[in-house]
Amino acid sequence: MIVGLTGPSGAGKGVAAAEFAAHGFRVIDADLVARQVTVAGEPVLARLAEEFGADVLHPDGTLNRRRLAERAFATQEGTGRLNALLHGEICRRMLAEAATAAAEGKPCLFDAPLLFEAGLDKECDCCVAVLAPTEIRLARLRQRDRRTDTELRQRLVRQPDDAF
Repeated sequence: MIVGLTGPSGAGKGVAAAEFAAHGFRVIDADLVARQVTVAGEPVLARLAEEFGADVLHPDGTLNRRRLAERAFATQEGTGRLNALLHGEICRRMLAEAATAAAEGKPCLFDAPLLFEAGLDKECDCCVAVLAPTEIRLARLRQRDRRTDTELRQRLVRQPDDAF
């Protein structure tokens, strides 16, 4: 069994995912997988540097997340290019981990903010959305991410609204 968990940044997906984990689900976190596919030496990094500029990489070859975010989330087109570069590899890794869990007889939870956009919903037996008012989300993100309201709103505007 695979449950898809989605919702905008700061809505409370982490709390919901912890509940699923407490009930025996293997939680596969798309954000964590995204970090794994962007460590130094991963092929995705070279494509990100080609698309968004060589300076999205630090001199040691690690990703400059802040610089990439500034460029990728500045426009809808940039966000789309970023997602196109990352989604395929993230999905492949999540599905491989789900197959391992299934072989072990464990249910899975895909914790994925872009579950539908990445097409992972098609792999799920059911989907759950976690929502929260924008001001609550902003307060949580300010505390968690230590970014300015301008930076946070720039990201939030790139996410689907609650009706989605």
